[in-house]
Amino acid sequence: MVRHTLVVVAIALCLADGLALAQNHDHGGHGAPHSPAHGHRMPADTREAVAIPPKMAMHMMANMRDHLAALQEIQAALAKGETDKAAKIAEQRIGMSSLRSHGAHEVGKFMPQGMRDAGTGMHRAASRFAVVAQEAGVTGDLKPALAALADVTAQCVGCHAGYRLK
Repeated sequence: MVRHTLVVVAIALCLADGLALAQNHDHGGHGAPHSPAHGHRMPADTREAVAIPPKMAMHMMANMRDHLAALQEIQAALAKGETDKAAKIAEQRIGMSSLRSHGAHEVGKFMPQGMRDAGTGMHRAASRFAVVAQEAGVTGDLKPALAALADVTAQCVGCHAGYRLK
């Protein structure tokens, strides 16, 4: 239960950071975002700003939104005990098998090495999750699968904590 809660918290943080990234990108990176709950300005954004051509940035944002949707679908499948379905979603949409369909090589050319490493780490973690999820279907123990899914979202959180689009 604790791991499941951590996964949900990690995904919520990833979503919130992704929204901040999108808002910052949509507003040309000008001005600090406001905290809607308190009306206060948030601390300065110290993430490394990465310049990516607008078309590539839009493509990257679409990929990240699809990754988030896939994470939600994976969680829903796990909640129903559909470990093979969760594994298939992970590998096809986020895992190493998805790199070609996401155009990762083209977008990666514009990323600093640390950002590329985080992306590769996320894709590898998703492929590892797919294997662990299939094993959970045999053992009936979801804990290792939830831990592996947390490793996937940890890569998202780490990247969003360190980088933003200009």
